Amino acid sequence: MIQFHTETTIVAPPPEVFDAALDIGAHVASMSASEEAAVDGVTSGVIGLGETVTWRARHFGLWWTMTSRITAYEAPHSFTDEQVRGPFAQFRHVHRFQPRPDGGTQMSDDVTFVAPFGPLGRLAERLVLARYVRHLIASRNDWLRRHVDAPHGTG
Repeated sequence: MIQFHTETTIVAPPPEVFDAALDIGAHVASMSASEEAAVDGVTSGVIGLGETVTWRARHFGLWWTMTSRITAYEAPHSFTDEQVRGPFAQFRHVHRFQPRPDGGTQMSDDVTFVAPFGPLGRLAERLVLARYVRHLIASRNDWLRRHVDAPHGTG
């Protein structure tokens, strides 16, 4: 099992960042390098509690499909998405949005995942997947920070 935590400071207030993090179009734009697209479930707009989205994207030169459900939702403080079908044995992503004294947001991500295939999967987690998934989350957060900060005079 791989677990990691990231922190991203965003100038915009928590409700704005929360909504942007749930926006399907923002997600697609932030993951353009992997040609990610929403292909089933909620495919545009903002996804909500209990709803699913199926993503199709290219990683490691192969096409992958993953369906995620929003399993917890407390606007504008946190939400959780979890894989219900896809390449991982388990994938859970907890998003938190804390107000900052300057009116901005401290966004944090707690990601936990387990690769399939037992011992071979554990080896892949350590050698490749941990760094790769952390980089995907960091890239998405950087895109989100720049996109949401822009109307507030930064980014």
